[in-house]
Amino acid sequence: MNVTSILIAAGIVAAVGIFIGLFLGLAGIRFRVEVDEKEEAVLNALPGNNCGGCGFAGCSGLAAAIAKGEAPVNACPVGGEPVAKVVGEIMGVSADAGKKMVAFVHCQGDCDKAKVDYTYDGAKDCRIMNFVPGGGPKSCNQGCLGYGTCVKECPFDAIHIVNGVAVVDREACKACGKCVAACPKKLISLVPYDAQYAVACRNTERGPVTMKACDVGCIGCMLCAKNCPAEAVKIENFCASIDPEKCIGCGACKEKCPKKAIVKTK
Repeated sequence: MNVTSILIAAGIVAAVGIFIGLFLGLAGIRFRVEVDEKEEAVLNALPGNNCGGCGFAGCSGLAAAIAKGEAPVNACPVGGEPVAKVVGEIMGVSADAGKKMVAFVHCQGDCDKAKVDYTYDGAKDCRIMNFVPGGGPKSCNQGCLGYGTCVKECPFDAIHIVNGVAVVDREACKACGKCVAACPKKLISLVPYDAQYAVACRNTERGPVTMKACDVGCIGCMLCAKNCPAEAVKIENFCASIDPEKCIGCGACKEKCPKKAIVKTK
C-alpha cells in the first residue's frame, strides 16, 4: 500500500467522522427535550430514595408533578418538613409542615401469645400464605404471619420480625407505605407520629373464637368504647379502633381493655 492510498483512506475516515459529528450535533439540537429548571431544582432537593411513598414513580416523577403544580411541595414523606421547606422556596410557595406519620403493626400475636395449628416448612413469604391451609399456621387467620415480607420491602430497615411478629422502629420509619402495601393481611397502617394509643389487633372473629387463637386479640367487648370520654373508640366487626384525631391520650381505653389489645404507641 503506497502513501497516497493511506492518505486517501485517512481523509475518508476523517470526512465520515466530521459528517457523523455534525449529524449528531444537529440531531441533538433538533430533538432536544427542554428541561424545566424548577423541576431539576426540585429533583436535586428530594432525598433520592425512589421509594414511591409519595404515590409517584420515584423522585423524578414527584419532581415533575410538583413543577407542574400537580403535587404539593410537602408530598415527600421521607424528606419531611426540611425538604418541604426547600422545595417550597424553589416553587415560591409556603410549605405546610404536614403531619408526621409512622407505620404501625396492628398485631401482637408473637410466638408466645398466638396459638399455632401446625408446623409450616414452606417458603418464608407472607404472600404465599394465601395458598396454604387456613392462611398460615397461626390459629388467628388474620394476624401477622411473621415471615418478613414487609421487612424485605422496607427501604429504610425500619421494620423487623421480633419473636414471630413485625415490629416498627418509629425513628427509622419514613412512612413511605411500602410495608403497608406489602402486608397481605392488611395489618399495617400509617398513623400520626404523635398518636398515643392504638389497637394492636384487626381480628374480626367473635370473642370466643379470638380468645382460643390469641391471648391478646381484641374480643369486641366494648369496654374501651364505653369508658372513652372523648368517644374516640369505636367497635366494628367485633374489633376496636381509635380515631387519633379525637383521642385525648387519657389511657382509659388501654386500662379497661381485658385482653391488653390496646397499646401505647410511644
